[in-house]
Amino acid sequence: MPSSRQKPRPDYKAIFISDVHLGSAGCQADALCAFMKTHTSEQLYLVGDIIDGWRMRKKWYWPQSHTNVVRRILTAAKRGTEVTYIIGNHDEFLRAFLQFRLAFGDIRVKNRALHDGEDGKRYLVVHGDMFDGMMRADRKWIMHLGDHAYNFLLWTNTKLNAIRRRLGMPYWSLSQALKKRTKRALNHIHNFEGHVADYCRRKGYDGAICGHIHVAEMRDIDGITYMNDGDWVESCSALVEHHDGRWELLHFQPHVVKADEPVAKEARIRAVA
Repeated sequence: MPSSRQKPRPDYKAIFISDVHLGSAGCQADALCAFMKTHTSEQLYLVGDIIDGWRMRKKWYWPQSHTNVVRRILTAAKRGTEVTYIIGNHDEFLRAFLQFRLAFGDIRVKNRALHDGEDGKRYLVVHGDMFDGMMRADRKWIMHLGDHAYNFLLWTNTKLNAIRRRLGMPYWSLSQALKKRTKRALNHIHNFEGHVADYCRRKGYDGAICGHIHVAEMRDIDGITYMNDGDWVESCSALVEHHDGRWELLHFQPHVVKADEPVAKEARIRAVA
């Protein structure tokens, strides 16, 4: 006799995460595993830089927590979640295999994707490195130089937050704070967002969902919906689409994962409309 139990409805229509940087010491893998364990969706978009090929070419770093993230993603795909992997600049080595219709089991691998939102809008899903002027071939050395400086900031940030955690203080991102206070960084972010919106306008998209710059954001740019899902190195954020068409940014607190006392899901997540 067939079971009358129905499969529970996923929490969200779609979840978008990017810039996980598996293979780098800055990756907040434990936090992402905890997030994925408590947040399910019909569709899961991995919006680039999931694997950090740049760092792994210099030094091999792959702890068990990074394998756990891969397992979470594979398990979601096995249980019926439609998983799409979008290639970014740190995992650009995968682009050489796109001609072979690259896929990891049930996980499709693409340069970009079209997401039809429940709100009736057509969204371009792309990592975003194509809109970054620093990714031009003649300027790429500057990006690699900046990558070294950024990794030093992440190392400093890790040590600083270890001290803050012992003092009972919340997680705080040093690099995010510097981005918000540096005029040149703010100009780079605004230029990036403008390029994304201009491209969508020319190509007939209603909006874009991207990552790359590690700054979670949702805003309207002259009629184009711009949404950035952030990262899992600094902000530990994800973009989610509700079944009724609402969009929301969720911020996970990584220090809570390592706390001794169990904490309710509501206490770990801060939603930003």
